[in-house]
This record gives sequence, C-alpha cells and structure tokens, in this order.
Amino acid sequence: MTLVNPTTHALAALWSVLLDLVLAGMLVFLLVDRLAPPQDLPWKPFSLNQPIGLATAGKLARISADPAACRAALRAGGIDPVDQPVREEGFCSTRDTVRAQSRLSPAAPIMTCPVALGYALWERQVIEPAARQGLASPVTRVEHLGTYACRTIGGAKSGRPSQHATANALDVAGFRLADGRRITVLKDFRGDDDEARFLHTVRDGACRVFGVVLGPDYNAAHADHLHLNPAPYSLCR
Repeated sequence: MTLVNPTTHALAALWSVLLDLVLAGMLVFLLVDRLAPPQDLPWKPFSLNQPIGLATAGKLARISADPAACRAALRAGGIDPVDQPVREEGFCSTRDTVRAQSRLSPAAPIMTCPVALGYALWERQVIEPAARQGLASPVTRVEHLGTYACRTIGGAKSGRPSQHATANALDVAGFRLADGRRITVLKDFRGDDDEARFLHTVRDGACRVFGVVLGPDYNAAHADHLHLNPAPYSLCR
C-alpha cells in the first residue's frame, strides 16, 4: 500500500480548485464576450456607431492618445478628417489638428483630433437620439462659438492658457431643428419645457464623452454655451 504524503495531497487539491476556477473564469469571459454589448467591453473595437457604454470613455482616451488611431476611428465612422498644419505660437501652438465635416456651424472648424472624435460621437449617439425622442424633429445644425482662440482661461491678461489656445475645446451655443426651431443655451437652458430638457440631456451626455463640460450651472461666463474639452480628468457642471 502506497502512502500519500499529506503535503502532496493538499497541493493536488489546491491545483484542482485553481483549475476549476480558471475554467470557470474562462467560461464567464466567453459568455461576457459573446453576450455583452461591445461598447461595454474594453477589448472590443471602438465605433462611432455604437451607443456610449461602460468602456467608451477608456477607449476614447486610448484612441485619442494616438493620432493615427484617432483619424482611423473617424474614417471608420464615415468622416474624412483633413489634417491641418502645425502652428508654432508659444502657448497658442496647435498640433494634431483637423477639419471634419459635421453639423457644426460655422462648418469644419479647426480642432484637435480628440475633440473631433468626441464631437462626432456626441452628435451621433447623444444629440441625434435626444432630438428624436424629446423634440420629435432632427437637429440640422449645431451652432458653436469657436474652437481656437489664443488666450488664457477667461481671457485674463495672465494665467493658465485656455484649452482653446490649442484648439482643444469646442463651445456649443445652440441647435437648429428641421422643423425650424432654434434652441439656444442662453435662452432655453433654464426653462421647464422640452427644449430645456433637451439641453440638459445633451449636456449630461457630453459628460460621458468629454472630460470637461461646463455650462450655465458652472458660472456666468458659460451662460450662453456648453464648453467641451477632452481633459484627462472629469468636471461636469
């Protein structure tokens, strides 16, 4: 009769448990990979045609850090970005900028590729459904106040450069609808009607796309627009 060393027996039992856990983990992974929406899974490719999900912000951050990947994501979504020359002007220098067709008016402003990609996702997955559901009319034009401005924050004589100084921000002022309505942040944000609810919905949706979203709830300087920029931190007001 062969005696089994207690330590060997314990190790064999431990390896059996670990193997069972690994197999169970693999099964769970396969089920999640097959059944969960791709926008919720960080290992699935990003697409502008996917709703905003649990993994979207992380994917955007990763893609935005790679100029080639950013442009590829725009092209995959049917948007052809036009590269812009580097501008060397001290703290107002611009790099990784593009012009891209969208509903923005004035059309195709210069902006960094991360702003262009974030805006395209916001327009497609937030603005369009919010207009259909809350206003029963599609948005035909998104009015903005600009992207590039060589200035400090708030336009002070000194201080930190604004994100606009590098074309890394977008100020949205209003929306034109197919039925002729014009909705503006200044006039409609503080209301209690469909137009106000639409503005709050698109503001909240922007907070899932951009790191910083500032509007009338932030301060008086943003009473007439929503400021959007892809910062590596979160500030939504």
